[in-house]
Amino acid sequence: MLKLIKLEWKKNHIGKYIIKVIVLAALITLFIYSLAYLGIANDPDTGVPDAAPGNEMISASIELFTNMAFLILGGVMLSSFIISAYRNGTMGVMFSYPIKRQKILVSQMLAVWIFDFAALVLTKLFVYGCILAGSCFMTAAFPIDFDMTDSGFYIVLLIRSAVTVSEAFIALYIGLAAKSSKAAIVTSFVLVFLTQGNISNLTLRSSVPLMTVLTILSVAFAFLSVCKVETRDLM
Repeated sequence: MLKLIKLEWKKNHIGKYIIKVIVLAALITLFIYSLAYLGIANDPDTGVPDAAPGNEMISASIELFTNMAFLILGGVMLSSFIISAYRNGTMGVMFSYPIKRQKILVSQMLAVWIFDFAALVLTKLFVYGCILAGSCFMTAAFPIDFDMTDSGFYIVLLIRSAVTVSEAFIALYIGLAAKSSKAAIVTSFVLVFLTQGNISNLTLRSSVPLMTVLTILSVAFAFLSVCKVETRDLM
């Protein structure tokens, strides 16, 4: 399986995604740093940070923008690795190998999941680290509500990142069902609005029942994407 995953990374030129992640991490860090220390979120009349409900703490903004970016990235990568492979015929070539189709598809899904998960975790750690370093020299507009010396911080970060990245499997299933890369990408954006948005004073991303349901759906859609691949026709 590991060899298949490495093959997927090589075949899909993973280097270009690494560059995209580096650029994305830099932009997110610059934006969050500006929110915290350069006053871009401050109300021009009062000078007080104007935050949406649930975003009063700096960690909320970090989680919001990193999760949004990498959920969409996961949908785009799954679309490129799998759905586009169906449409351009390369999946047919791979299915001609003496390897079960399910194993091939699982390796493609894992190739995306592992990369996206690692990229999201490293980006979050980089952003948190930069914000914490900045607090040694400047006063943050938002309360610094995280402790990077606490092991619980890393456990929560890993769990949230895994849940976010796994939600991209919902987009994959929709894209396969619609036989469309665009459908998968659009679904990723819909998931962003659903999981990261607010309804009045309710912050959806902090809703444990919603996150639990989405996690179960992610696992279910991942299973459905794989279970019928042996009999599924090529697009």
